[in-house]
Amino acid sequence: MSISAEKTKELVGQYGTNDKDTGSPASQIAILTERIANLTKHLQEHEKDFGTRRGLLKLIGKRRRLQAYYQEQNPGEYAELIKSLGLRR
Repeated sequence: MSISAEKTKELVGQYGTNDKDTGSPASQIAILTERIANLTKHLQEHEKDFGTRRGLLKLIGKRRRLQAYYQEQNPGEYAELIKSLGLRR
């Protein structure tokens, strides 16, 4: 359900300012999006896993707050990030 270190490194390299920039909002949103996708796939197979469902909802809320912050700080970069990740506004 969690993502591998290689996948995290790949996402940080793609969306961060450098290879070790795990703290930027863009890289955090990308990592959270990948985790949410994995948990969503897990919940499609295990419908009654309510602990995972709660964790998924917490991750969605965290990503939503990060998106609001990033949109306020850098609206242009936010629009590009949303388009590249395939998220709705």
